[in-house]
Amino acid sequence: MEFPLLSLIMFTPVAGAVVLMFLHSDDAVRWTALGVTVLDLALSIAMLASFDTTTHAMQFTETHPWVPALGITYALGIDGISALFVFLTALLGSICVLASWVAIDRKVKEFMVSLLTMQALMLGVFCALDLFLFYVFWEAMLIPMYLIIGVWGGEGRVYAALKFFLYTLAGSLLFLIGVIVLYFNGGETFDILALTAQDLPFPVQSWLFFAFLIAFAVKVPMVPVHTWLPDAHVQAPTAGSIILAGVLLKMGAYGFLRFSLPMLPEASVYYSTLMLSLSALAIVYGGLLALAQDDLKKLVAYSSISHMGFVTMGIFALNLRGLEGGILQMFNHGVTTGALFLFVGLIYERTHTRSIAEYGGLMKAAPVYTAFLALFTLSSMALPGTNSFIGELLVLSGGFAANLAVGAAAVSGALLGAAYLLGMYRKVALGPASVGARFKICDVNAREMAAILPLAVLVLWVGLYPKPFLGIIDVSVKHLLAQVHDKGSGP
Repeated sequence: MEFPLLSLIMFTPVAGAVVLMFLHSDDAVRWTALGVTVLDLALSIAMLASFDTTTHAMQFTETHPWVPALGITYALGIDGISALFVFLTALLGSICVLASWVAIDRKVKEFMVSLLTMQALMLGVFCALDLFLFYVFWEAMLIPMYLIIGVWGGEGRVYAALKFFLYTLAGSLLFLIGVIVLYFNGGETFDILALTAQDLPFPVQSWLFFAFLIAFAVKVPMVPVHTWLPDAHVQAPTAGSIILAGVLLKMGAYGFLRFSLPMLPEASVYYSTLMLSLSALAIVYGGLLALAQDDLKKLVAYSSISHMGFVTMGIFALNLRGLEGGILQMFNHGVTTGALFLFVGLIYERTHTRSIAEYGGLMKAAPVYTAFLALFTLSSMALPGTNSFIGELLVLSGGFAANLAVGAAAVSGALLGAAYLLGMYRKVALGPASVGARFKICDVNAREMAAILPLAVLVLWVGLYPKPFLGIIDVSVKHLLAQVHDKGSGP
């Protein structure tokens, strides 16, 4: 029997949350939460270090009966598509604890318990190999995220939390119906690998494709079911925004990769033009909305809609370059946009304003802050040498190969990204002294630097030497493409 590494990675945050319940000092809670998340990160790095990149088969698998009468099992495993996101989730967990050190000053224990519980459930989504188990993790994530926004968010937190909950719950209910239909049409099993091997009739695939599409589109989020995202981001505390952008949005794209493409290959091919068109719409529309924002957090939130459009475009280009670029861009977006939300939180803690018009002169007041902000801004623009460049290049290459018009729309979206990001940086860092004159701005401290540096290292590592990251996903992506094209010739 294999060592249950994935269970250990998944349940370490749960064990940490239990320990936190018995602590009474806020400082003890913070340090314990940090220790638990760092341990979880170390375990995920050990998982990546022993990951076999030469096979598409699931690794570190665990299977235990759970509800035998219904064929439900506690089954875990990862392949190249999910491995990077287990690592990303663990990394952002420790960064969220550091980002909350000062920002969360009430109900600290309850916040950290919610954060660790959220981390465990997100890890479960990426590791689950049983469809029912996947759904449990997928649905349960709503509760701690609702609490993080609704209890520790801004003035409009209750409205934002309720809107987030209702949107995602509506999508989840459709997903549940799809799960039940898939169960009865796929041999009455919840085994994800067994369901992938089934050859469902096209009408069933088509119905399931749209049921899954709505559920996953809400999570991505795709236009027009994106309106919960800006409210949730603006009202969420910094850690909530980092988790939302860094991991939660990836769940929808991961659903397309794990369910829609391998289980519904004919429908995925048949409706790929629709998906590419929706992706192009998100890229351009999200960019235009970001360009119009004066609130720094809203600008980053709307940029996420545009950047996730590149991800779905890469996925539904249904070619090697597009798929690898889309998956890599999922990872890159978690790193870069998570970092940008961290930087929004850092400056908000110092100034208590998010209005870009009120910023200015930060380069003199906080040179280290503005230097790292420049790095992450250039990364979000996909400048050569940063992590997003190679992902966006692969996505654009795959997009143009799939559909010329969609590729052209994506290029215009990239230009919009350069416009709103450079405009934002010019006003915040290089403009006339405004915030720096009205507030005593201190530069980043050692704790904040500990949260920034791992993300900065990944920006440069993936940008300058992407081979190890592409190597992790390559074999699994090729296998997924073979599945789609072998069975996806159309109705």
